[in-house]
Amino acid sequence: MKKIILVVSGVLVFVAGGLYIDHRMSMDSSLDVLKQSSTPQESSQPVGKVALSDIGKAPEFAGISAWLNSAPLTMASLKGKVVLVDFWTYSCINCIRTLPYVTKWYDTYKNQGLVVVGVHTPEFDFEKDTGNVQDAIKRFGIHYPVAQDNSYGTWNAYGNQYWPAEYLIDQNGNIVYTHFGEGEYDHTENAIRELLGMSANVAPNNGVDLSGIESPEMYFGTNRLQYLAPQQSASAQTSYTFPANLNLNNFALQGDWKFSPQNIQLSDGSGSIELKFHASKVHIVASSSIPAQLTITVDGKEQPSVTVQGSQLYTLFNSNSPADHVIEIKVNQSGFEAFTFTFS
Repeated sequence: MKKIILVVSGVLVFVAGGLYIDHRMSMDSSLDVLKQSSTPQESSQPVGKVALSDIGKAPEFAGISAWLNSAPLTMASLKGKVVLVDFWTYSCINCIRTLPYVTKWYDTYKNQGLVVVGVHTPEFDFEKDTGNVQDAIKRFGIHYPVAQDNSYGTWNAYGNQYWPAEYLIDQNGNIVYTHFGEGEYDHTENAIRELLGMSANVAPNNGVDLSGIESPEMYFGTNRLQYLAPQQSASAQTSYTFPANLNLNNFALQGDWKFSPQNIQLSDGSGSIELKFHASKVHIVASSSIPAQLTITVDGKEQPSVTVQGSQLYTLFNSNSPADHVIEIKVNQSGFEAFTFTFS
């Protein structure tokens, strides 16, 4: 994947790797695929040569509804520390793939003066729930402070547009480095080390190779519905039947489903979703107040079942190499909600 040049808050930055783009912004729709496509490639800077520059004063944390893992923090109270502000949301596959690096940086450098603040800005309504965020913090082994930015106050203060997004702040409270999306983990870590006065550079690390993915993220809700099979249409409530043929990067429904702005809901009995995709792994962001069992077949072969309980990302299919596949997901419980397909 070629690097994309974006202007964010007046700063020219190179973006390499997968990221979520805030759907409220007016962006070229082709960038949606960027959220899924993280291709290891030569970095925009030589290894170890991280360009730090004074981008401006870091905004104050604003509109935070709850602080988790910490008492409330302010930028003023963090003066003298190196601060990494990480914008994330817990059901985002790109954030999930980034979190092991962020948590490792915190665990490695916290005693040398690094503070990480995870600003959790929700994409879906269920991500506003403090209990859900606390569960995710435990699930991902996050020990650093997390600020719930449910009203987008801090997101807007930074002029941020991406999940995940990293803003590195020096001891004087100035933003000196940014990175948007996945990849170039060595660059971010070397920038941290430079601010901490550590001279040795870490080895190159651009994350996992996702270059074989040919399927974009697919939303179910009517706000961003693009990939429903053309033989079907969104409706407040309709009984659907699978079409005879399904094109690549289309999904179709069977059973009684109801569309809403953020998701679809199985409104009665059992139902199914069929998808044709090109990737090695398929994930779904889904929710169910009552445990719902998903029976899964891929290319007609039965796969391990998945139980959906709670609101989070679930892995439906896991293979070693990307290829064209057809997956059918049978749902046994009405009330099941699906928000998005993502791929690895």
